[in-house]
Amino acid sequence: MDSLTNIIQAIVVYALPVLFAITAHEAAHGFVAQKLGDNTAAMLGRVTLNPVKHIDPIGTVLIPLALALLTKGAFLFGYAKPVPVRLDRLKNPRRDMILVALAGPLCNLVQALVWKALFYLLHGIGVHEPFFLAMAQGGAIINVVLCVFNLFPLPPLDGGRVLMGLLPPKAAMTLRRVEPYGFFIVVALLVFPVAKDGTGIISRIWLEPLTNLFLAAINLILFPLRALLG
Repeated sequence: MDSLTNIIQAIVVYALPVLFAITAHEAAHGFVAQKLGDNTAAMLGRVTLNPVKHIDPIGTVLIPLALALLTKGAFLFGYAKPVPVRLDRLKNPRRDMILVALAGPLCNLVQALVWKALFYLLHGIGVHEPFFLAMAQGGAIINVVLCVFNLFPLPPLDGGRVLMGLLPPKAAMTLRRVEPYGFFIVVALLVFPVAKDGTGIISRIWLEPLTNLFLAAINLILFPLRALLG
């Protein structure tokens, strides 16, 4: 019964932050692509904060629910439908591909900053309702995790697209051939344990250290606000 309660609480607390995190992430890709010459996403109605336009049945619904059940409500994560981008329509394909790819993770960092600022603000004005504090804290963590995960340098993740834009053309083409299998490789690296606690390779060498680093940076940036609010 306690496990079921934890799962329900996690879904209620994290549903809004996760939904908005992945929706704004994809909309940011489409918005920057549109500004750089490719209006494919805009024509498909994907440059919007309407979550219905971005929902993926597996990534937005099934995976978060499965994680909620597997982790007993301790962790919730998901993704939306990727925004289509046509490189041939971009003004400077190699440079602009990097900018479009970085738009999503950067959007998540901004959201993390806002959620954490809200957390401090709620504390500062004397709001101690656990639900709102947990949502604000969770929103910051979820967005940082989403940012860091997507920056992993393997296509089809955003970091992989950034790397393809930075590599020489021949090396970039070689990396592009990995893209159809990239998702399965990432999943394997996530679940393949490298520690006694079952931590996967990506979690150990990428997610954990960078997430902690980004969260520390956000706390440092918001230190004046925290000090002002007491």
